[in-house]
Amino acid sequence: MNKVYVVGLGPGGAQGMTAAARTALEQADVICGYTVYLDLVAPLFPGKEMRSTPMTKEVDRCRMALELAAGGRTSALVCSGDAGVYGMASPLLELAGEYPDVEVEVIPGVTAALAGAAVLGAPLGHDFCIVSLSDLLTPWKVIEKRLRAAVAGDFILCLYNPASRHRKDHLRRACEILLDAGLSPDTACGWVRNIGREGQTSQLLTLARLRDAQVDMFTTVFVGSTRTKIQDGRLLTPRGYRA
Repeated sequence: MNKVYVVGLGPGGAQGMTAAARTALEQADVICGYTVYLDLVAPLFPGKEMRSTPMTKEVDRCRMALELAAGGRTSALVCSGDAGVYGMASPLLELAGEYPDVEVEVIPGVTAALAGAAVLGAPLGHDFCIVSLSDLLTPWKVIEKRLRAAVAGDFILCLYNPASRHRKDHLRRACEILLDAGLSPDTACGWVRNIGREGQTSQLLTLARLRDAQVDMFTTVFVGSTRTKIQDGRLLTPRGYRA
C-alpha cells in the first residue's frame, strides 16, 4: 500500500498523543520528521526506522515521506501539535499531486492552544482565534491587521511563536498593538511554556505585564477577551455574554 500518514504528536510526551496517532505510527514502516520530534517517538517504537532532515528543510521532509510511500513503504511524517495547524499536512498535500499513486491520511493531534488552555483553566470558553507572531512566512503588517481585527471582534487570542532569538520583541510589539486597538491593560492573560513536557511552567498576568514577559518559541500565550477573568487561580472565559 502506497500511503503516507501525516501525524500530529500533540504537545509533547506520550500522554498527549492520541490513540489514532499511535496506531498510524505502529503501521508505518518508516517515520520521518525533524530530529526533536523523532526523539519524542523513538522510545515508543524501538527498532522502527527513523529519517530526519534539518529544521528548515520542511519541503525536503515532505518529499522524503512521499517518495518512500511511492516506493511501496508506508511512511509517517510527524510534527508537534496538530498536523493541520501550522503543521506538516499543508506542505505535504501541496506536493502530493506529484505522487498520484500515494494515499495521504492526516491524523489530528492536540494543538498547543488546547493543551495550554487546559493548563491555565478554560480561557477558550467562547470564540477565539490563533495568530502566529512569526513573520518568517507572514508579513508583520498582516499580523498587525489580524491582531487589531481580534480586538474589534472581542475574540480571545492564542499567540503562537511569541519570540525567538531573532524576534525578541515581537510579543511586546503585539501587546502594544492590542493596547492601541483598545484592549484594556487589565485584560486577563496567561502563558504556558513546555506544554506537556518536563519543566512545564505557566503564569497568569495582565496584558500590561505581559508586555515584559520572558517568553520563547516553546511558549504559548493567551490574551483574554473583555469577558475573560482570573478566578480561583484559573484563567477562564464564560461560554456566552449572558449576565
